Amino acid sequence: MRGNPLKDLENSEQTNFPTPYLREAYLRRFPEDAAQRMETVFLIKSGSQQITNVLNSWLEGTAGSPARFQTLALLWGAGDRPVPHQEIIAALQVKRATVSAMMYSLEQEGLVRSVGDEEDRRRLLATLTDKGKEIFTSAMDLNAARLKKALGVLTQDELALFQSFYRRVRDGFLKVADEEANP
Repeated sequence: MRGNPLKDLENSEQTNFPTPYLREAYLRRFPEDAAQRMETVFLIKSGSQQITNVLNSWLEGTAGSPARFQTLALLWGAGDRPVPHQEIIAALQVKRATVSAMMYSLEQEGLVRSVGDEEDRRRLLATLTDKGKEIFTSAMDLNAARLKKALGVLTQDELALFQSFYRRVRDGFLKVADEEANP
């Protein structure tokens, strides 16, 4: 079994990202505000990876992975409405092949059922099986308590503010990527 990802996360506070020598070298070339932006990117990237590691550990015994959990969540939230695979692709922001492979795996495990759309045979529609509902609700209940502990250090207003800041950062990156792809 892997080490405790929460303990690893605690120990990460002692790690300087970027390293002091990288920061010093950066400051010889760029102003302080540029160094702060770089540190922010390092923090987001390393924090995201650490959170992903924790989530993977949490979901290992239930849904299997964050992407599988999100897929099961989408299907659970849709209730009895069949969800087009294309909707799952858009929600997860991944390639069709990724969702196809994941859906195949979920179907093989008896968690999901996919059928052709009677109106448009090119579309596949997915629903949760009873077993899928059980697995998902179990994972959801267990992880709701974990998330309460993990994010309990923030108030609802702070969570909303964090989400707003994070979306703005994400949107800034997407804007630059779009500008570079479409000059």
